[in-house]
Amino acid sequence: MITVEHLTKRYGDFTAVGDLSFEIEEGHVYGFLGPNGAGKSTTMNIMTGCLSATEGCVRIGGYDIFEEPNKAKKLIGYLPEQPPLYMNETPVEYLKFVGEAKGLRGRELAGQIEQVISQTKLEDVRNRLISKLSKGYRQRVGIAQALLGNPRVIILDEPTVGLDPIQIIEIRDLIGQLGQEHTVILSSHILSEVQAICEKVLIIAKGKLVAFDAPENLEKLLLSSNEVSFIAEAETDDINRILEGIEGVAGWQIKEMEKGHGRVDVQVESGEITDICRSIFFAFAKEEKALLELTSKKANLEDVFIELTESGIEKKEAEDK
Repeated sequence: MITVEHLTKRYGDFTAVGDLSFEIEEGHVYGFLGPNGAGKSTTMNIMTGCLSATEGCVRIGGYDIFEEPNKAKKLIGYLPEQPPLYMNETPVEYLKFVGEAKGLRGRELAGQIEQVISQTKLEDVRNRLISKLSKGYRQRVGIAQALLGNPRVIILDEPTVGLDPIQIIEIRDLIGQLGQEHTVILSSHILSEVQAICEKVLIIAKGKLVAFDAPENLEKLLLSSNEVSFIAEAETDDINRILEGIEGVAGWQIKEMEKGHGRVDVQVESGEITDICRSIFFAFAKEEKALLELTSKKANLEDVFIELTESGIEKKEAEDK
């Protein structure tokens, strides 16, 4: 559906996007993730034809966004981070204006306006001034205008930024529903949000692609970051000797020793963390060394984000050399 090949955008000596390539298949919800300044919005603006590229190409449904912009743009509905709303109009008036700009007329225009109002649940505020609406409803109006023309691709740049928790949940539910009929690309720097509604995730950092996979697979990438922490009734030499014989232990750090008790953090190399906990327990029991505490710490979403956007980009740069 969307093919991005060797996309590069430079501003003087600064490279906002560097040699970015990926392919989006039809009928899925994709997350576009990265820290602030990673190049997400720049990439989206290029994909939608709002910004030129220094190098590379973008094809939407087979149409080059630069060489055949009219045909390509008809396939795209776009909500930028700041929705382009006219505050002195009502949602109906604004949607009529946008629909006409997209070439819709007469019954077709009226029918599509009613359809997108229903999809985005704007019925109760359809005739209120946009300036009087909450930020959540304004986001809905922005999504509604992106849906006009029944585009095959919906691109949403930070659609939940600035919303309260209830509004975020409502917009997430709406995006999930849109994903049943459209290809949706959702930009965000919040990994938990992307994981909640996206089937696949693209992560970029410093303008480079560092990961492209299903959310659950991205978490598995950090199995090596899982940790086990325990307090053992054993001396330093005994702790080192016992841990050396346990398969799957990548390393450990004895943080404190006091009166024959040691607190230890263990880095897990591979395997299920519960299996490592079990191995540690029985290894110390076999040596008649009591474990006073044993806990596991799995990599959370924040750990994944930091690992892929910081160490991931360093790895990518090393591979490119």
